[in-house]
Amino acid sequence: MKFAPPEGGVLLASGSLGTAAGHAPEPTRPLRRPSVVAGAIGNTLEWYDFATYGYFSVVVGRNFFPSDNPTTSLLSAFAVFAAAFFMRPIGGIVFGHIGDRYGRKAALLLSAGLMAVSTFAMGCLPTYASAGLLAPVLLVVLRLGQGLSVGGEYTSSAIFLSETAEPARRGLTGSLACIGAAGGILLGSIFGTLITGLLTPEQMEAWGWRVPFLFGIVLGAFIFVLRRQMEERPVGAAPTAAPAAPLPPSVQRSPLRAAVEVDGSAMLRAFAMNLGLACAFYVVFVYLVTYLHTESGLPQHTAFLINTLAMVVQAVCIPISGALSDRYGRKRVLVLTGAGLTVLAWPLFVLLTSGQIALIILSQVVFAVLIAGYAAVVPTAFVEMFQHRSRCTALAISFNASMALVGGTAPMAATWIVHHLAWPTGPGLYIAVLSAISLAAVVTMRDRTGTSLA
Repeated sequence: MKFAPPEGGVLLASGSLGTAAGHAPEPTRPLRRPSVVAGAIGNTLEWYDFATYGYFSVVVGRNFFPSDNPTTSLLSAFAVFAAAFFMRPIGGIVFGHIGDRYGRKAALLLSAGLMAVSTFAMGCLPTYASAGLLAPVLLVVLRLGQGLSVGGEYTSSAIFLSETAEPARRGLTGSLACIGAAGGILLGSIFGTLITGLLTPEQMEAWGWRVPFLFGIVLGAFIFVLRRQMEERPVGAAPTAAPAAPLPPSVQRSPLRAAVEVDGSAMLRAFAMNLGLACAFYVVFVYLVTYLHTESGLPQHTAFLINTLAMVVQAVCIPISGALSDRYGRKRVLVLTGAGLTVLAWPLFVLLTSGQIALIILSQVVFAVLIAGYAAVVPTAFVEMFQHRSRCTALAISFNASMALVGGTAPMAATWIVHHLAWPTGPGLYIAVLSAISLAAVVTMRDRTGTSLA
């Protein structure tokens, strides 16, 4: 695989050339199944690694940010969680440029390697008790590396899958990227369930928290080998289609400049469309494990079990939602699920404070269905919004900017609302407000379900 594009074209991982206008011929044969699987399953590594920190934030906070006030330690740990998200737009620019200039496969391989190394190193870190201030500094550096990596991973995977799908099945195929991400978070939740069930709290505090991070290198090696076998074939205009209007040379050389000048308004819409999802996802599937343990009084093992069940429900609903978007349109599915999050987020949080296991499970399952419906469809909708020549960069920046602003800060914001405002159901209203903004953006989008990506 070469990384240097020849003059006048864009080098693809398969060795073929795209035109200077950013188009490539339509595929003449279906992409092989192993390449589709590799494009989707790579997200498992990224999101397993990224979510593991959130799941074990309580014990990480005590080991790296010791304080007499447990809330202060937890907020410090979640602040580091948020810091990684602010690297995601930068990662989007870096890996978006690589994906647009050198091929989607190159971006996917590099992001997976960086994530695996960063996560394994976190499992080897000394704690504050043995290394003092150096420990949290190293933790922050490695989390920033994770943030840089994941900034290019998810969007590159969604684009790779959507571009190589048949138009009539693009929603279903594109949703596989979301399945990979959900699978990684589910794997982290399962790992947390097993470890908290097998080890005592003292063992978890001393060394048990390291095990999930160390396991990341095994998963990373498997996925890296799998992705090296990927085919890549970007999709552009059909050979008989009229060529796109040529761009200025400066724009042709810079995917970032092309993204801003060609797709600027679409990037703003995509940013707004993702706010509600970013907040809901990280509150429900990362913060609630801590919330149910510290606020509802559930054992940590039970909180992990409920979270795992909700993640299983989400994984089942994702391909169903993707297929429904192919049949009924992206916009209809997004409006329905976005409206559900807007209307139901606060009542569902009321159920979470009931203290009744059945109602808590019901709340998380309903959240899982709504989040799955929105999350499965929105990546494909984004791909259809942007032009091929700058798609990786435009999508990565708009998606990761909203994740940085809202997703990464969601657990920290929810903790602040619950503890400092003494408002246990407040995070539900926070989700509802942001979901309403996203719903308004969805209503104004143009539905391009089933149309050519040229």
